[in-house]
Amino acid sequence: MTISHPDTDQIELANVLTALGDETRLAMIGYLALDGGQELACGQFYGLGSKTILSYHLAKLREAGVVQVRPEGTKRMISLRRADLDGKFPGFLDAVLKNAVTLAAEARKNAALEPEEALASD
Repeated sequence: MTISHPDTDQIELANVLTALGDETRLAMIGYLALDGGQELACGQFYGLGSKTILSYHLAKLREAGVVQVRPEGTKRMISLRRADLDGKFPGFLDAVLKNAVTLAAEARKNAALEPEEALASD
């Protein structure tokens, strides 16, 4: 199975901004940045939503050219397209990731809390 991605020259700033205009998608790229740019499986985006929600958000990020999705058996491995984005929009991704990493860290912390503690922190 092949998954389509825009070529680097097809990545448009308006589409990237639209994709990153959602807090869940920002947190998802923050997760990727927190883990040193390593690929993550869909199930590793703890605390960000159900499989269906994550699939929807990953499709938006992929279609905009923000992430690369690679099938590996039944999993989908996700990575940032950092080189492509840095080449097209120098400095942009670093500026966005400052906020995104904070959102991801908060989501991870909340996912690790017991249900009663998670409710109390809202």
